[in-house]
This record gives sequence, structure tokens and C-alpha cells, in this order.
Amino acid sequence: MNSKSPVSKSRLVSRRDVTRGAVAATAVAAFGKPAIAQQYPSQDVHFICAFPAGSGADVMVRFFAEKMRPLMGRTVIVENKPGALGNISTEYLVRSKPDGHTILFHGAHGVAAAASIIKNQTVDVSKTLQLAGMFNKQPSMLAVSVNKPWNTLAELNAVLKEKKDKASFATHNPVGRVMAAIYKKHLDLQAVEVPYKTGADTFNDLDSGAVDYVLSDNITAISQVRKGRWRVLAVSTEERLQASPDQPTMKEQGVPMDLTGYFAPIVPTGTPQPVVQQLNKWLNEVVQLEDTKKFLNSFGSDPWMTTAEQAQAYFLKDVENWKNYVKLAQIEPQ
Repeated sequence: MNSKSPVSKSRLVSRRDVTRGAVAATAVAAFGKPAIAQQYPSQDVHFICAFPAGSGADVMVRFFAEKMRPLMGRTVIVENKPGALGNISTEYLVRSKPDGHTILFHGAHGVAAAASIIKNQTVDVSKTLQLAGMFNKQPSMLAVSVNKPWNTLAELNAVLKEKKDKASFATHNPVGRVMAAIYKKHLDLQAVEVPYKTGADTFNDLDSGAVDYVLSDNITAISQVRKGRWRVLAVSTEERLQASPDQPTMKEQGVPMDLTGYFAPIVPTGTPQPVVQQLNKWLNEVVQLEDTKKFLNSFGSDPWMTTAEQAQAYFLKDVENWKNYVKLAQIEPQ
């Protein structure tokens, strides 16, 4: 047969493909994972933080950078890219090469919220982002000043019903606003919202009594509890957290809700699955450490281990939930 015939070429290509496949299969069998995962990471890894240096989120990102560095065997560089409800860091991630060397460590619930709050979104987070897992669950917290005599939500409820629209409360992030909206709607309260730019901006007004209560993130609230300034009356998660078992949920006090925050390593869609799975493996190795549990508990949050698939499914559901949350809380897109 003529060596240049189409049949011969076809057979030659087929044999070559079979040979390559056999080599690849042997490599996987020998090393237990695809070659791309064996080679990852092949350069410095960048952990992106959506908040300023020195913030609670920054401390969290740097903790995981330190713990994951020896597992990765590469230098891990933390870059702070704050602004626009985390959207600046999200856009930066989406523009990066999808190879696992640029990872956004961020509150994925915040990403889900921003998708419905920020006008003229340049990225569709449902299609452009992939969670490689989760590492904590955290609540928002309803707190009052220790200068006030209210020790339970029921006691606060009675005061707010009596004060009607003379009552007021502070918020400083979207989750707090949604928590406040559910609380008001369920109990038919008339308290007036006073929005603040940051958690720190609420301190003086809560202490002075200019506002009656605050809906805050866990990091801000726990810091004020430790300083003896705030008293937490309820948390937004469906169940009590191991980090703060004495803090009752809104649900068990008659206000049904389950607003759970969660931080996650996020990579661009298109990142090879072997890399995503390797990241998940390393992340879970760190999350199950006793040091990590103590660290996360110190922020009022619990460790949370998932697969990458479970994390992604939870995130996509959260993106849809936030469309309804924004309407409920009457949050005007920015």
C-alpha cells in the first residue's frame, strides 16, 4: 500500500494518539493525578484581597497565605485591591489568566450581593467565577450598646414597638440591610434606617444612643464585644455557631432567616479542573487544622469544608437569592 495514502495517514495518526493516551494514563496512574496538577503551581501565586491592608479580611487572607505557602511550594503574594463593594478585585480576577496563579480570597456572599447591587456590571459572576471551596461560615449580628438595658431581642422588640418611627438603627453593608429588612417586616416595626459607610462610623452613634441598634458584620461586632462596648442580641445564621454558642439566632427568637456569609478562594471560569481540585485539597488541609479553627472562631465564624462542586452550587443559588434580597431591603442599585 502507498505510504502516502489517506488510510495510512489515518492509521499513523491513530497510533500516535493511542501512544499519547497511554503515556498520559501511565502518568496519572503513577502519580495519582493529571500532569497539569503535578506541575501546579509553576510560578508565584497571587492571593487577591478585596479590602485594605490591615482590615479583618486582609488578616484572614494573609493567614491562609501563610498556611498554604508550604503546601504550594511557591511564594504567595497578597495583593490588596479594595473598592466598589469588592467589584474592583472581581474584575481584576476575571481578567487574569485562568491557571490558578491568581486567586481571589473573598466573601463570596459579597460577590453574590454585588451582582444585584452594582449597576452596569461588566462581568456575569455566575458565568465567569469558579469557587474552589469554602473555608468559613459567618453571621451578621444585631447588637446594641452595653449602655442600654436590653439583654434579649424580645426586650428590644418591645422598645421598638413603643418608639415606632422614633426608633432608628445603623447599617453599613448589604447583608446588614437585608437582615434589618427581614426583622422589620416580620415584626411590623417602623424603625428608621441610618446607613453608614463603614462599621467604625457607627460606633459613636450607637454608644451615644443616636441609633438604637446596629446590624453589623461579625468581625466588627466581635471586636466591639471584646472591647466591652456592644452586646450581641442575635445572629443571622439559621443555627448557632460553635464560635459563639451563647449568641441566639434570629430564627429561634421568632424571626425566620438564614443569612450566612462565607469566604472562599475564587478563580476564573476556565481554570483547569485538576488545578481547582488541587486548590480544594490544599484548602481543606488548612481548614481542618486546629490553628485554623481557633483563628476563625476568633472572628466569630466557624470552619466550613466543602468540595469545589458544593461551593459553586451554593454560590450560584446565593446569586439568585440576592436578586430577591435587594428587592426586599429596597436597596437601590448603585
